Amino acid sequence: MKTRAIVLTVVVCFIGVAVCFAQNPFMGTWKLNEAKSKLAPGAPKNNKVVYETEGIDFKVTTDGIDGAGTSTHSEWTGKFDGKDYPVKGDPNQDSRSYKRKGIHELDFLVKKGTQVTTTGRIVVSGDGKSRTVTSHGTDAQGKKYASTAVYDQQ
Repeated sequence: MKTRAIVLTVVVCFIGVAVCFAQNPFMGTWKLNEAKSKLAPGAPKNNKVVYETEGIDFKVTTDGIDGAGTSTHSEWTGKFDGKDYPVKGDPNQDSRSYKRKGIHELDFLVKKGTQVTTTGRIVVSGDGKSRTVTSHGTDAQGKKYASTAVYDQQ
């Protein structure tokens, strides 16, 4: 009887985790809608962003263009817990942190070394078809920028 209760508890936990990930409005592929966006001149832009689960973590993959027009690709894997996790593939970022502010909102910080270079908020619309990323930062040349990028769910 004790074994049956333990197995049932473990199964319920796995189902609960699966349901939480399935209902996460950030998951999926997002494509930049430049017509609706207000991007700062010379600021980096992510043309495509993919959120997916990787075990119990989240993986965020971005493809875009930096301020000089060079293609970029980066990968971040971690939790939405406000802690820094390493970024792979972007020479302008060493780590990124995301912190959940609600079902449809995340705050984020980007760091190069210990220096915060970008802060912002990501908000997914109530219908889950679009998301808006508002960011403020300093580019590689030390120039400040502010951008609002709108993405459509693919």
